[in-house]
Amino acid sequence: MDLKTAAALRRLRLVSAPEAVSFLILLVCSVLKRTTDFNAVPVMGAVHGVLFVLYVVFWADAWNRARWPLGTAALYFVLSVLPTGGFFAERKLRREAEDAVIAARARKEGVVNA
Repeated sequence: MDLKTAAALRRLRLVSAPEAVSFLILLVCSVLKRTTDFNAVPVMGAVHGVLFVLYVVFWADAWNRARWPLGTAALYFVLSVLPTGGFFAERKLRREAEDAVIAARARKEGVVNA
């Protein structure tokens, strides 16, 4: 994995959890708006919207650089629209990055020919 691909995956991973948190907060704000006088939906909607757009841009960049199969790319996109999916995407991306580092070190040391 080259440096640009690793950076693209890292950007996607770093925006995944905040996007998921903002989605959950937006859902709570939506419930509060309908049950109380508290209305933070416009603010949280904007915050979540920016994070979601960042996620989609970083997802497209990571898909392009990592050359994911269609199924993997679709999985990461579907995780972006599920309320807690960003947490799962972050964990899966972290594992992918760790596996890539291990494989790179093994290649460097001549342990495997991967």
